[in-house]
Amino acid sequence: MADKLDDLFERLKLAEGPELTLTEEAIWLEWSTSGSPAMDLLLKKGRAAMEHGEHALAIEHFTALIDHAPDFAEGYNARATAFFAQGAIGQSLADIRRTLVREPRHFGALMGLAIILDQMDKPRDALATYRMVEALHPRREGLQEEIDRLETQLGDQSL
Repeated sequence: MADKLDDLFERLKLAEGPELTLTEEAIWLEWSTSGSPAMDLLLKKGRAAMEHGEHALAIEHFTALIDHAPDFAEGYNARATAFFAQGAIGQSLADIRRTLVREPRHFGALMGLAIILDQMDKPRDALATYRMVEALHPRREGLQEEIDRLETQLGDQSL
């Protein structure tokens, strides 16, 4: 999986248009495949619960996934998203950290971290985190707007 992800990340840096979308989707597919059909089912059930706004149920599914596959980064990332949706920011941050320990290139987790840092009124840290995403996925949708917004905000603060 690592070699395939390495290749996909190299393609992601240069991809545009439909190739960009396909490459990003291929990365998410790799991240979402645990190697166990049962664990993949727990991830799928948790995501379905999230789509229906059932955050507590999603957390239960993701926690079960993590209990059985503690090295699977996407379990932590998915649970971080569910915790964030419930307003459990501390737990979300803890799971983002666990995700990034297992997959430092997880641009989804980094985006979540940047959003939380921005909401915590830490614009410099948020900008630095968005820049980390930019190094991995320079054409990520909405990324440049966030970088521009924070650069403007920080520029205004220094006047």
